[in-house]
Amino acid sequence: MASKAVDLRSDTVTKPSEAMRAAMAAADVDDDVVGVDPTAHRFQSEMAALMGKEVALFVPSGTMGNLISVLVHCDVRGSEAILGDNSHIHVYENGGISTIGGVHPKTVPNNPDGTMDVDRIVAAIRHPDLHYPTTRLICLENTHGNCGGKCLSVEYIDKVGEIAKAHGLKLHIDGARIFNASVALGVPVDRLVKAADSVSVCLSKGLGAPVGSVIVGSKDFIDKARILRKTLGGGMRQVGVLCAAAHVAVRDTLGKLADDHRKAKALAEGLKKIKHITVDPASVETNMVFFDIIDPRISPDNLCQVLEQHNVLAMPASSTSIRFVIHYQISDSDVQYALTCVELLKSY
Repeated sequence: MASKAVDLRSDTVTKPSEAMRAAMAAADVDDDVVGVDPTAHRFQSEMAALMGKEVALFVPSGTMGNLISVLVHCDVRGSEAILGDNSHIHVYENGGISTIGGVHPKTVPNNPDGTMDVDRIVAAIRHPDLHYPTTRLICLENTHGNCGGKCLSVEYIDKVGEIAKAHGLKLHIDGARIFNASVALGVPVDRLVKAADSVSVCLSKGLGAPVGSVIVGSKDFIDKARILRKTLGGGMRQVGVLCAAAHVAVRDTLGKLADDHRKAKALAEGLKKIKHITVDPASVETNMVFFDIIDPRISPDNLCQVLEQHNVLAMPASSTSIRFVIHYQISDSDVQYALTCVELLKSY
């Protein structure tokens, strides 16, 4: 049995590195609610420059970042946002854009690669009519979690941006794992999101910070976002403690994402050889591996329980599948150990 847990549940499970902990302890802080925390200022400026946007704002979570972004763009109740039917905003954020913001979601089917057909996006834009909500926003997700960590290409994002601009709409990107997409595509992140009016970036997923996200956009957008952050209870005082850790995460972990992708591909190749499992290694673009169990006697819950007995942690993705997520605290030997444990299926 592994001496430590091989935790493949998500890339949100990483523990702060010693460098992060040291940076947190040494952080120069002040009251960020009144806008005077120096470490927060520096980090937000760094992130804005990295993303190619005017200003950035630290927020407690990606869900709050997406909610704030949607509410800034859809500032009239009864507005409508076009988004994928399998997107994180639509599926996993508790319907916040509706329950809190009064924004109506207009869903378009997500393709297996995370895109939405551009013709369907155009068709979803409402004609002006007193019977309809007013379309104000299009939301994309990159990488797309429910579609296996797939990357939206810069050409696709540019095209959707052109559609938005032609119809007087805004474009928001849920970029929780946008750096994974940038690395996998070989496209600088500022170029990848150039067409977007706003982007939310999770710091505690692939990058491995303990807490937080940033949203980026124009000065006018962030001025409004700052007010909404306060309204939603997201204004924090000495937030430089968290920004210091996030700075280290961006500095130290960004260069490790390609290695995460390599390990995910190796994991998929190994799973492909195991009885009772189907997986397509070619579909693994970033750090996520989804695989199906084809023996009706074995459920994902059963397999996850068996794996946990051997100190490998995972979660079912559906009634027939499991998702493994690689992060920078998973080693090559961890991948091989996980495969050895999954091979227990051969005994069935």
